[in-house]
Amino acid sequence: METNETQNLERLKKLTAQYFTTLKSTNEANSYTVQFKVVNYLELGCIITDLLKLCILALDQDMNNFQKADKSSSINVSLILETVVHMFPMDEMEFLGCVGEVFGEKS
Repeated sequence: METNETQNLERLKKLTAQYFTTLKSTNEANSYTVQFKVVNYLELGCIITDLLKLCILALDQDMNNFQKADKSSSINVSLILETVVHMFPMDEMEFLGCVGEVFGEKS
């Protein structure tokens, strides 16, 4: 029994090292960073401003606050969703699937 638990623990350690890649630890305790790729500062600026505009709209729930004729006021929802997809921890989700398989062997 103890040998099986030791093997499972070793497998779990290997899986953790392989799949827990989205969060990068920082020098501060209990603090992590998440990174996503952008083409340049302009794309980063667009993401930030679109996120802010989306938050303003969500708070106000009034589309009239932004002038319809002003193209710079429109929100690029596609860019926001693409950013969220890049931030989604797929490796960690795959890890959870593997953990389920490891510990599902007993049942």
